[in-house]
Amino acid sequence: MNSESTRDTESLLKEANKSILFTTNRPNLVMEKGKGMYLWDTNGKKYLDFIGGWAVTSLGHCPEVILTALVQQSAKLINASPAFYNVPMIEFAKLLTDKSCFDKVFFASTGAEANEGAIKIARKYGAKFLNGAYEIITAIDSFHGRTLATMSATGKQKWESLFEPKVQGFKHVPQNDLIAIQKAVSANTCAIMLEPVQGEGGVFELEKNYIRSLRELCNEKNILLVFDEVQTGIGRTGKLFAYEHYGIEPDIMTLAKGIGGGYPLAALLTKEKFDIFEAGDQGGTYSSQPLGMAVGKAVVNEIIDKNLSKNAEKQGEYIRHQLVSIASKFKLTNIRGKGLLIAFDLPVEKGSKVVSECQKRGLLINSPRPAYIRLMPPLIVTFPEVDEMIAILSDVLTEVLSE
Repeated sequence: MNSESTRDTESLLKEANKSILFTTNRPNLVMEKGKGMYLWDTNGKKYLDFIGGWAVTSLGHCPEVILTALVQQSAKLINASPAFYNVPMIEFAKLLTDKSCFDKVFFASTGAEANEGAIKIARKYGAKFLNGAYEIITAIDSFHGRTLATMSATGKQKWESLFEPKVQGFKHVPQNDLIAIQKAVSANTCAIMLEPVQGEGGVFELEKNYIRSLRELCNEKNILLVFDEVQTGIGRTGKLFAYEHYGIEPDIMTLAKGIGGGYPLAALLTKEKFDIFEAGDQGGTYSSQPLGMAVGKAVVNEIIDKNLSKNAEKQGEYIRHQLVSIASKFKLTNIRGKGLLIAFDLPVEKGSKVVSECQKRGLLINSPRPAYIRLMPPLIVTFPEVDEMIAILSDVLTEVLSE
C-alpha cells in the first residue's frame, strides 16, 4: 500500500465527513477510476463490480461509446434550453419509440422525475376522462423514487411515517394478489403502477397471468397501466424492456438507470392517446439537453448492436446455475431473478456482513434486506468474471456462515 495514497485517502475522507451532507452509511474508501467490470479506489485496490452503480453502468465503467458521444456532442451543443428542439433529442426519441410499443417520450434526469411525470399523466387523465379520479394503486415493497410523491407511491413500510404529510392518493396492495388489487380499484382510481420485477424490494417478479389480468382489469375500468422499468429496462432482464416478457403493453413506461450508462438520464414513454399535457403542465430545465440525448442514444444503440440483452439472459442463467451449485453447501434458498437482476436468500440475517467481507476481498454486491443478496452487474459481464464473483462469494460465505 502506498503511504502517500493512504494519506490522500485519509484527507479525502476527512473532507467528505466535513462537507458532504449525510444521507447514507458509506465505507471508508474513495473510488477513483473504473474500466469495464472493475473499479479502483484511491489506494489502488481493485473491485469486481456486481452492483453496477445500482444497475446504472449498463456498459461497464468508462465505455468508449459514452466518451465519444460526450466529446463529439460537447463540441457542437451542450444545452439549448428545453424551449427548443435539438437534433439528438429528436433522434433519441425516434430510437426509443421505434424499439418499443410507445409513441411519445419525455426526457428527464432521474427515475423519480420520470415517475413523477407518469403520476402527473395518470392524474391528468383521471381529471379529464374519469370524473376527477386521482388514486394510483402500487405494490407493497415497491420502490418508485425519493421525491415526496414517489416516496408516497413507494410501498416501503419504514417510509410510512417519514416527511409527513405525504402526497395523498396512493393505495398499496400485496404483489401478485389479484383479488386485493381488484378490491382496491374504485371510482377514484386512475392508474395501477408497478415494477415488473421489484428491485429494491428484493428482486420479486410479477407473475405472467397476474400481469395479463391487470391489463384486462385496466381495459375494463378504463384506467392506466404504468410500468416502472427504471431498474428493469434497457436490456437488464434479457429483453430490451421487461414488458416484452409478458405479452402485454403498458400505457406508460418509465426508464432511467441503465439508459444513460452512468450519465444522469431518464425517460417517460406513453401511447399517443395519453399525450394530454398542456403547455406548462410538465417540464424541466435539463429535459432533453443535447449532451444527455447524445449519450442515451449511444448507450441504447450499443446495447442493441451488441445484443447485450441476450448476454444478460445468458449470463443471468449462468449466475443462477452457479448459485444453485453452491446452494446446498451454504443453505441458500429462493434463487431468483430475470437476466442480470438476481437475488437469493441467506439462511441467516447476515447480508451486511457478507457485503462487507466481499468488499474487503474486492467484490461489490448488495444486500437490500438483512437476509437477501442482490446482484446487478453491467450487461457486459462475461463467464470468467462470473466465476471470479462466485469464488469470492463462496470464500466469504464459508467464513461468515460458520461464525
